[in-house]
Amino acid sequence: MTSRIPRDSRLRLVRPRPLAAAPRAMTQRPARRPAPRPPEGTPAPAELARMARAVLAGAARVAHWADATLGPAPGPRRDRDGTASDSGSAQNGGSGGKGTLSDAIAQQAATSLSLTPDQVRADWDIARLAGLIEVHGDTARPGWRLRAWNRDDSAVLRGWVAFFDAWSIAHPGPDGHEPSTVAEVVSAMPQVLSFLQLSAGPVPVPQLLDLLEQRVTELRTERCEIPYGPQPEPMETPAEDIPLAPFLDWALHALAAVGALTCADGQATLTPLGSWAVWVKLEQICVAAQSPAGNIEQGAEDMLRGCAQLRPNAARAEYRAWLAARPVGSAVTELLAAARGEDALSRGLAFEALRVVGAPAEPDVRAVADETPLRPYALLWLAEHDGHDPEDAHLVLTREEATWLWVDTAAAVADHGEAPLLVRHLESAVQPTVPALLAEVRAVGHPRTVQVLVALAAAHPDPALAKAVRRAAFQVHTGEH
Repeated sequence: MTSRIPRDSRLRLVRPRPLAAAPRAMTQRPARRPAPRPPEGTPAPAELARMARAVLAGAARVAHWADATLGPAPGPRRDRDGTASDSGSAQNGGSGGKGTLSDAIAQQAATSLSLTPDQVRADWDIARLAGLIEVHGDTARPGWRLRAWNRDDSAVLRGWVAFFDAWSIAHPGPDGHEPSTVAEVVSAMPQVLSFLQLSAGPVPVPQLLDLLEQRVTELRTERCEIPYGPQPEPMETPAEDIPLAPFLDWALHALAAVGALTCADGQATLTPLGSWAVWVKLEQICVAAQSPAGNIEQGAEDMLRGCAQLRPNAARAEYRAWLAARPVGSAVTELLAAARGEDALSRGLAFEALRVVGAPAEPDVRAVADETPLRPYALLWLAEHDGHDPEDAHLVLTREEATWLWVDTAAAVADHGEAPLLVRHLESAVQPTVPALLAEVRAVGHPRTVQVLVALAAAHPDPALAKAVRRAAFQVHTGEH
């Protein structure tokens, strides 16, 4: 007796949908929160954008020069090490690091723009921090903000906020000091900036120093690092004994250099641009705290679990809220740690959250591309980040990587989805026949292969196909070939 459905029937090739896109009731829509208004006296967006363009004028000038001079549209040609090249073969000149200018190109730009090479390099670095220049692996090219620079005020403001967020990178901390102290000061400065914003006027620097010292002490208490076992005699000044006044001086001057505040006569004052940016970030945190799903205080893994039942747009809103309450670097680290866990659904959702992070996550995502469980997700993320159409991004995967991803997604469906969804997932396999799929699934060596095949066999309505899948599961379990 045979089934009416052939055992090696062709599978329809369809692009798998995100798990969060499964149909759900459309009636449960959270009430929209009224758009908040900035504090009275805040300049209009057009005026804020004019200020931002003034701060970033040098960076935009160098970026436009590179776009026009170094290569045809859609952007300059770059070397494999990320340096700009007018001939396709210019070298980095030993300066090191992807996206840095070679000596020859820096000199060429300096001559054209009546600047010094050092000024060109400084403006180029600012352009990268503001997203006017984007470095994608081995290639540097104009960012979308540069394309929209003269017509889109929101793009300009986003670029300046990205530069503002990177103030400690644009102006590194004092030399010769413990990096942990610099990190503590950077972590404490948002509270100092919030105080400045709420004060709405000049604040004496000694008052800001008191606030900084209090916040740094709180951070150290929260961390509560107690050494275990016998400790050697301390050779360096304990962190709590290091004066913070030089660090505050550095931070204020760095923030002044990015256009966020002014510092004169022993007082600091936020600029209109800086006051607006701090207000925006405080508002983001308030929105996050009132988010319908309430995930702001959760760790990455619990947050992702909480987003699993949300529709895609609602999930993205939760990711944004969660990210708004954390430094980008630590948030990306948390998300990748969650992706390394055993829950395949959390792995997929972690990379959805990393899509919301965008460009700042690229170095970390690229670094995990060699980890087998994360590789397919990382390659898809990088392909989309590099401009591939999301519908075609899967073409960057090898057959083995696509099969691994298929099994991992099936594991997520088996753990969190419904049987019909698992059966539909069968149609998304790249293999043309069920026997070919089973052979390659067995060969790929995913640790959840047996559970996935057993769940698929239990869910599939065709007895003959279910029997073949159960046999494959048994063979994987017993190590048969």
